[in-house]
Amino acid sequence: MATTVPVVEEAEDYSFLPIIHDVIKCMDKDSPDVHQELNKLKTKIQEAREQISGMPGIDMSPALQENKLQTLREQVQTKNQLLQKYKSLCMFDIPKPS
Repeated sequence: MATTVPVVEEAEDYSFLPIIHDVIKCMDKDSPDVHQELNKLKTKIQEAREQISGMPGIDMSPALQENKLQTLREQVQTKNQLLQKYKSLCMFDIPKPS
């Protein structure tokens, strides 16, 4: 029952401060570019909303997310213990790099 999660290859920059700063500068100068800067800000906010809505687990409550996280941590701990157990059995001849 594993689901495939799309991986975002490039990190997006969702810092709004530079755009807000540009909007304020345009407003101080009474520049006609205010609408252009506001449209940039609206576009950036919409992109952030789309990114957030596509995140895995966003539809789960925080309690469910914590429960899922705890389950995954327990699985990792169990697998690490099994890995250590199998390593200690010395059943495998692992060549040492020279």
